[in-house]
Parts: sequence; structure tokens; C-alpha cells
Amino acid sequence: RYQKGGIDELLRMSFVGSEALLDADQLAELDAHLQTHLHLTAESVARYVKGRWGVRYTPSGMTAVLHRLGYRYKKAKLEPGKHPAPEVQEAFVEKYENLKKNSEEDTVIYFMDATHPQHNPVLGCGWIKRGKEHPIPSNTGRQRLNINGAINVQNLSAEVRFDDTIDAVSTIALLQQVEQANPDAPRIIVICDNARYYKSKAVATYLQTSRIQLEPLPPYCPNLNLIERFWKFFKRQVLYNLYYETFDGFRSACRKFFAELDAHAPRLRTLLAENFQIIGDKNPEIAIG
Repeated sequence: RYQKGGIDELLRMSFVGSEALLDADQLAELDAHLQTHLHLTAESVARYVKGRWGVRYTPSGMTAVLHRLGYRYKKAKLEPGKHPAPEVQEAFVEKYENLKKNSEEDTVIYFMDATHPQHNPVLGCGWIKRGKEHPIPSNTGRQRLNINGAINVQNLSAEVRFDDTIDAVSTIALLQQVEQANPDAPRIIVICDNARYYKSKAVATYLQTSRIQLEPLPPYCPNLNLIERFWKFFKRQVLYNLYYETFDGFRSACRKFFAELDAHAPRLRTLLAENFQIIGDKNPEIAIG
């Protein structure tokens, strides 16, 4: 091969075998294809390339091409199947920014929602010896906790409750807890989704004499509720690849996480930055200064 084409021939062969490389226009077309079609393996991409242009790549050669095009092998991300138009989401972000700018001094803002962790490990990725398995015990039951919470993303303080069920009574108790934690705040803005208990008569009656102002998100917009990121972080710390033999042990681990929240402050500060993802938009993030 060297006698035939010199160093270039040897390099070309080490990437893709004996067939020709894709040219710049073909690579651009492949890039456009990959942005709208998810292939599970490099071998699948190689088959597409062979069918489209008749160019053969080995799986390792195609992996190198994908890396050069800026692709990494990682999990896809779920997003709500139903969501309002980007303009509706952007309008809420603008409203949120105005609330921050125009509120009285010492006004605080919380994001509120509930989570329901199950007493079972959540399998996550980890570094495991090649050819080996890393088994994690699981529980046969389906017990779960109901945790109602609200987080202040400015100072990273959180108010949480462990309740038998999440309803209007639980919501009012959480709102009272938020008020008690902020005795000097003239107004407390709490951003929440459109769960029925937030709109119940009991909650509405409580709010009439409360310092709390509920601000509902647009329907189907968990992407705008920053506490969703907090819950995801909580689950990674408490549930991922971790086994708790007893339900009491599981509950204690969850309570410990919230009791030691200050230890997670550096990571939470980055995670809860006010960069809102706008679903369905070509520019999917809006940063609030």
C-alpha cells in the first residue's frame, strides 16, 4: 500500500479500509441526516453510508468519522410529547424575568412540585471492568415515598414534606412551611405546574390571607420548572445504583440528602442556573441574567 500511495494510502487504510472516504459535501449531507435520524450503532451509520454512496466503513472507521463530526455516544433525552408553542414558553420566561425585576425588596421566589421515588434502585452508567458484571440487588415491592417540595434557586434553600399523599392539605402545609422559613419576606412567589390540588378551593382560600402568590406554568411545561432538575439530582444521589434493604433505610437516606443539602451547593448552583429550555425552538435555551 505504501508503494502504491505512500503515507496517505496507509493513513486512509487505517481509518476506513480499502474504499474511498466521503468528500466534504457527502460529510455535510451525512451530518444533516444524523441530526434528524438516531442510529443506535456506528455499524448502522456505516450501512446507511454504504447504501447511500456505496462507500464502505468499518465500525471503528465510522466511529472516528462520527467523532470528527462532533457526535458522542450518549443517551437520548425525553421531552414532553405535548407542549405549547415556543412563543408561549418564551412569554412565561419573560414574565418570570419581570417578576424578579419588579418585585419588592426581600421578595423570594420558589419553584414547587412533588416527586414520588420508589423503593428500588435506578440503574445508571458506571465504570465496570470489561467482561465483568456489577449486579445490584433489587426489591420486589413497589413502596414509594411522596415528597412535596419547593426550592429557592437564589439561595438553594429547600422546604420539603414527606406525606402519605400529595393533595390540597399537603400543599397548604408546604406553603405554611415556606412562609415560616421566610418571616421577613413581604411576598413569596411560588411557581408551580397545573396540578388540580394547586387550584383547589382549599388552597385558594388559604392564599387569600397568605403572603404567597402562586404563579402557574403553561400547561405541559416541566422544562420551565427548575425544581425538576433538583429532583433529578436528588434521585441520582439517592437512587442510582444504590440498594436499600428496608423501606425505613430508604426513607432515612432521602431525609439525609435534604438535611445535608449544603454539601451539594456547588453542583446545585450550576445545575439550577436560570437557563430555561424552550421545547420546539431552534434556539432551545434562554438565559436569565
